[in-house]
Amino acid sequence: MTGPRVVVAGLGDTGTLTAIHLARHLDVVGISAKPGLVSGQELGMRLTRPEEWAEEYWTAFDRYRRLDPARTVHGTLTGLDPDRREVEVERADGSTTREPYDVLVISTGVANGFWRRPHLQGDEDVATDLEDAHRRLEKADSVVVVGGGAAAASSALNIALRWPEKTVDLCYPGDRPLPRHHPRVWGHVRRRLVAAGVHLRAGHRAELPAGFGADEITTGTVTWTTGQEPIAADAVVWAIGKVRPNTGWLPADLLDEHGFVRVLPTLQLPGHPEVFAIGDVAATDPLRSSARNRADRMLAHNIRAYLAGRTLRSFDPPRRRWGSVVGPQRDGLQVFAPSGHPFRFPAWSVRRVLFPWIVRRGIYGGVRPAPAARVRGRDA
Repeated sequence: MTGPRVVVAGLGDTGTLTAIHLARHLDVVGISAKPGLVSGQELGMRLTRPEEWAEEYWTAFDRYRRLDPARTVHGTLTGLDPDRREVEVERADGSTTREPYDVLVISTGVANGFWRRPHLQGDEDVATDLEDAHRRLEKADSVVVVGGGAAAASSALNIALRWPEKTVDLCYPGDRPLPRHHPRVWGHVRRRLVAAGVHLRAGHRAELPAGFGADEITTGTVTWTTGQEPIAADAVVWAIGKVRPNTGWLPADLLDEHGFVRVLPTLQLPGHPEVFAIGDVAATDPLRSSARNRADRMLAHNIRAYLAGRTLRSFDPPRRRWGSVVGPQRDGLQVFAPSGHPFRFPAWSVRRVLFPWIVRRGIYGGVRPAPAARVRGRDA
């Protein structure tokens, strides 16, 4: 396709959707360190049911019908030259290439625990990560989940439901987990955790060894800066929200004091109207909520408007997190509105309606079936 070129730097959940919206209209090049969309969503399901998780949350790029006009590059971003309008990419074979752009979308996300890391991976690497984490928990008699966010709550519940014979503790630093959700969300999630036998330990702030990045499931004793007795476990899942933006490849003057990309309400970078940022890497608001509120459609509109000289829209972030917390369960999928009120997709509708029609067809514009032959947690 000829015409203006858009480079989408990072093909996670939000970057992939942005590329899909633009690929029919513009020359799109997507750059990804992963072999497909390897979502950061639904950690509890990923740990306990990796094959089911992979079916819905790990998708090769060539399965997305609306990405057919786009070109994808498998490699790691190593630099940006805003003056020359080029990004530098180190490919999987070690060679270096430069990709020119008319418009750049920065959507490289964040590193956050062992399940969201920016390093280059192939299919075998992703499959090994899925299987290793699952088997590590499968063999453990006792599990401690450390953290107060949705990833921690989801992990604790899903582990307890998958292996009811295990001892599962959820340790969180505040009075309640999910502090960025409406307070009534915790009431619903708490009832499910208690019913599953999870031990809830409020006011437990973990003591982290110097240099510890929470990038693996560990074994041993967790100590607490808040004075409680140490807790020993066969497996410790660290979901402590130690978020690190994947911006080491960017010039420092594009970043805020925490390393996130500074953006205007239009998602453009100050002083660089041809560069946009979206998702967890973009400093839109304290929750960096453009990753979870379908800002991808607004961004695609703004890019086309910018190229055509039209007026751009502004992103209006919500005040609270919303959506799924614990992922699909036997009784269906519970989703919370920003008000904290839940609504549920019945179990039959999740696989027959939600994933095939609402997600694959409606949100992604059509996804080709996975190869028929499969092994645990991956396509063969």
